[in-house]
Amino acid sequence: MLVARYSAVAHRTAALLGAGQDAEDVVQEAFVKAFRHLATFRREAAFRPWLLRIVANETHTMTRSRGRRAELLLRAGAEPDPRVPDDPEGEAIATDRRARLLAAVRELPETERQAVVCRYFLQLSEAETAEVLGWPLGSVKSRTFRGLARLRKEVDGDLS
Repeated sequence: MLVARYSAVAHRTAALLGAGQDAEDVVQEAFVKAFRHLATFRREAAFRPWLLRIVANETHTMTRSRGRRAELLLRAGAEPDPRVPDDPEGEAIATDRRARLLAAVRELPETERQAVVCRYFLQLSEAETAEVLGWPLGSVKSRTFRGLARLRKEVDGDLS
């Protein structure tokens, strides 16, 4: 039941934090570790942030063991819209803006990128982001603020 409920968000988290094509392996390992350590899970705590922290740790371990810097693979939408666009020009402009924003996010320093991804792409609260990344709440706030400031400076009206 837990795998069915949290598998999609776990895959998305692994991919957004840099697992790329290895996201399936990262998620599988995270669920195995979560199962093994289920006895240590505090029942009064939320399961999702606990699992996503395991996913984040596994992603970090995997990218570190590959000996290369983690890459952020972002997909704006999991599935394309099956409808025929009413405005092909508007659709093309939106796709271009999305690509430029994602490229700017990829260029952020790793800690700022992680904070922005968790807060805005995964839609986690500040507290959940702190739990997932293992950071103090103040670090989440400051790194998110700095990341958003860099993004604003980078895109500088290009996306308005």
